[in-house]
Amino acid sequence: MAGASRPEDRPLSPHLSIWRWHVTMATSILHRFSGIGLYGAAVCLAVWLIAVAAGPEAYAPVGAFLATKVGMAGMYLVVAALAYHLANGIRHLVFDTGAGLTPQDADASAWFAILFGFAAPIGLWALLTFGG
Repeated sequence: MAGASRPEDRPLSPHLSIWRWHVTMATSILHRFSGIGLYGAAVCLAVWLIAVAAGPEAYAPVGAFLATKVGMAGMYLVVAALAYHLANGIRHLVFDTGAGLTPQDADASAWFAILFGFAAPIGLWALLTFGG
């Protein structure tokens, strides 16, 4: 191949120092992290279910851990990751139809997904605490 450049002569792909940070970039990264977190949450759910099935003496340490601040923060993060991943997944399904692809629409839906990820666990807590 005449004129083909060598790999070391090719330009490097853009890096974070080159690109201006924007919210749609953050949602892409958060979507990946929330997906990874949900895999870990699935393992924790399996451990919880095994402890429940094993009886009260096996469940006691798991229940005690979930009642701590670390356990409650973990449950908040799991619900937040699930809510964010769901909202961002729906956002991408809408993108697949060809709608919402303008920069303004993409930014607005990105902010909605992020805010929904924060608000959904709080709303669920309020519903479980104060709901009838």
